[in-house]
Amino acid sequence: MTDFAFPPALQASVAIAGQPARFPVRRIFCVGRNYADHAREMGHNPDKEAPFFFCKPADAVVESGATIPYPPDTQNLHHEIELVVAIGMGGSAIPVASALSHVFGYGVGIDLTRRDLQAVAKAAGRPWDLAKGFDLSAPIAPLHRVSAGAQGVQGRIWLAVNGVEKQAADLAEMIWPVADVIAFLSRSVTLQPGDLIMTGTPAGVGPLVLGDRVTGGIAGLGEIALTIA
Repeated sequence: MTDFAFPPALQASVAIAGQPARFPVRRIFCVGRNYADHAREMGHNPDKEAPFFFCKPADAVVESGATIPYPPDTQNLHHEIELVVAIGMGGSAIPVASALSHVFGYGVGIDLTRRDLQAVAKAAGRPWDLAKGFDLSAPIAPLHRVSAGAQGVQGRIWLAVNGVEKQAADLAEMIWPVADVIAFLSRSVTLQPGDLIMTGTPAGVGPLVLGDRVTGGIAGLGEIALTIA
């Protein structure tokens, strides 16, 4: 048995809908600007770039229904509703044609973003880590397992703040569909069981303030909810 200098952190995990077992989280990869309208609202041309990725730490995961303290070091916290893909079978250089066979399940997530810190990082050509990978920045609802041979998910994705809809789109509007995202990412890293991929957000991102109640969902995958304390 390995002797550690102090007790290791608990394994980060996400609930699985209808099951007592949980999905152990290894890494969280996030796709940037994967909806054309969102790319445009952030001042970018969606027709000119291949998918790019950034990461959040595994322990940024938060359960649906949680109350999240407004994070420090920001005055502009934003919501970004996303489809979450859970990897159940690893691999590298995965072909697009077989990419969906590596999926364990899908869920609803929110990429919380310190937008002011991101803007500063962009202007200076620096990484986004502190803007995206801070504590409690990855609320994720229970995952829904997929059956063998499943062809992915489709339908409406939405988010509301205090009952007012802010984001709404269809998953078909993603520039790079799930299979393509998995294939692209697996060229750079060997995907492993336990990896999560947050697949980008549609237009309508915006600020959250103290007391806001955030709800969102994806057709067939249920809903997510959180409160900003």
